[in-house]
Amino acid sequence: MCPRPPIRIRSILAVALLCPATVMALPAAHPAQAALASVQGFLDAMARHDPAGMRAHVLPTGSMALMRHGKPVQLSLGDFIGRLKPDGHRVAEYIRHPLVRVDHDVAIVWAPYRFLLDGKLHHCGTDAFSMVRVDGHWLIASVADTSRATCAGG
Repeated sequence: MCPRPPIRIRSILAVALLCPATVMALPAAHPAQAALASVQGFLDAMARHDPAGMRAHVLPTGSMALMRHGKPVQLSLGDFIGRLKPDGHRVAEYIRHPLVRVDHDVAIVWAPYRFLLDGKLHHCGTDAFSMVRVDGHWLIASVADTSRATCAGG
C-alpha cells in the first residue's frame, strides 16, 4: 500500500511520483472542462486555418446564427468551415470568463469574445455554444453570437 503523502504536498505530480498507482485513480477531466476544451480547440484550429481541426470539434450539420447589424446570418457549421478563407489575413478569436453548464450529455458555453484580424481588434460580442457529448467527445452542435465593432477596452 502506498503511504499517504504529507499535507504539504499538493501537486498531482508530486503525489504521482510518490505513488504511481494514485494516477490510475484520478478522475477524468470534469465535463465542463472537457466541453470548454472542445470550444477552445475549435477556436485554436480556426486561428491556424485548419479546417480538419475545426471539423473535429463540430457536428457538421450543426448550425450557426451570427447576428450582424441586427440581422441573423444562418449557415451550417460545415458551410462556415468551408467558407472560412482568411486570404492571407491572420484571424483569432479569444473568449473570456466562460460560463459552462452541463447536464449529462448536453452543455452550454457562454462567453464574451474578441475577434482579431491581423492582430487588431475587429469586433467583439458574446458567443453561445450548444454542445453535445458523442462517444465521450464534446462537439459543438450550434453557435449563436452577437457582434459589435465598438468594444470597451480597445
